[in-house]
Amino acid sequence: MAGHSQFKNIMYRKNRQDAARARRFTRLVREIQVAARSGLPDPAHNPRLRSAIQAAKAANVPKENIERAIRKGQGGEGEAYEEVRYEGYGPGGVAIIVEALTDNRNRTAAEIRAAFSKHGGSLGESGSVAFQFERVGIVRYPAEAADADSMLEAAIEAGAEDCQSGEEGHEIRCAPEELAAVRDALEARFGPPEEAVLTWQPQVTVPVAEDKAQTLFKLLEALDESDDVQRVVANFEVSEEVLARLA
Repeated sequence: MAGHSQFKNIMYRKNRQDAARARRFTRLVREIQVAARSGLPDPAHNPRLRSAIQAAKAANVPKENIERAIRKGQGGEGEAYEEVRYEGYGPGGVAIIVEALTDNRNRTAAEIRAAFSKHGGSLGESGSVAFQFERVGIVRYPAEAADADSMLEAAIEAGAEDCQSGEEGHEIRCAPEELAAVRDALEARFGPPEEAVLTWQPQVTVPVAEDKAQTLFKLLEALDESDDVQRVVANFEVSEEVLARLA
């Protein structure tokens, strides 16, 4: 297993579902507000807003929270959030990208820098690790949405580059500029996806030993707990045996 998804599994095993759910709600609502402010108010003509609303509904964010976030964004109310990205290295030389939405760059930068310093990492300059990742579009469906062959066939027809299916669901990858078209084509066949986002995918992964993995997970957890952080991506690879011992 590699990447941030396995860290999420460990976090859940620590019985932190409630805290993680609250943070996810905050992130989803904030994304809706930013999407509504940055584009047209109609989700049908604002792909980012449409994806944000779909993701919020999939996570069971209350309807009134979604509608309130849209009103705030469209009316220019509330905080004016700014998109920022931080890059750095964690224990074991793992490259990490942190994406955030913040109304105070200084506060967020201080929090991110402190997390890196406390857990054996170092915050770098913009572009210091991004070259090790590829910008991609990702569409996710639950496993019950379709069988693997049907999803793969539909993904190829929609213009996607890859489709990985397993017990946890289907993950379709496409070029960033094709995300809206791929999502729309799949939605027409399988209904709204759980998620349709632009993210970063490691071009290579870094094997991490158990002693470094424990500290790395603490760093990723600290970053993930920041209210301003929307997404954390890392290029680590940890064996199943080590994951089992750390769980």
